[in-house]
Amino acid sequence: MGIYDLKVKKRNGEDFNLSELKGKVSLVVNTATGCGFTPQYEAIESLYEKYHDEGFEVLDFPCDQFGHQAPGSNDEIHKFCTAKYKTQFDQFAKIEVNGENESKVFTILKEQQPKEEAKGLKNKMAMKAISKMSPTCKKDGDIVWNFTKFLVDKNGNAVKRYDPTFDPKEIENDLEELL
Repeated sequence: MGIYDLKVKKRNGEDFNLSELKGKVSLVVNTATGCGFTPQYEAIESLYEKYHDEGFEVLDFPCDQFGHQAPGSNDEIHKFCTAKYKTQFDQFAKIEVNGENESKVFTILKEQQPKEEAKGLKNKMAMKAISKMSPTCKKDGDIVWNFTKFLVDKNGNAVKRYDPTFDPKEIENDLEELL
């Protein structure tokens, strides 16, 4: 089973069948508007603008599990992202990515890509420190923090997992291979 076999909630509460994305490549990200990684929205939007017409989608799932850095309603989060980062992709409804109430989307993604490895000493040190602060990261494969990114192929299967410190601009080569 891939994520394209599931339904999720749009930010307005309506169901969205992820099967509508079959045949497209997606970047699935758990986000937060008050996080030190929030400026990654710029690079994610840049990838979206460059590759959207070739079949690339961004699935933005706000999550407030890490330091309560995604405050506000779904609409407030959307307004922030469009005003500050000029995002053109939509956000889905706020979810949980770890624990007993975690979204099935993230359960599948974590099963398919259970390891994330930081690149470079600085990022490895940052991730080690972040993981100690992560209250919901309780088992191997759990999401450690905001802006964990999954690259999903045209069939809905996660093929790569990138840690929060990973610069979204560096995803471009992997993305091009899948398109």
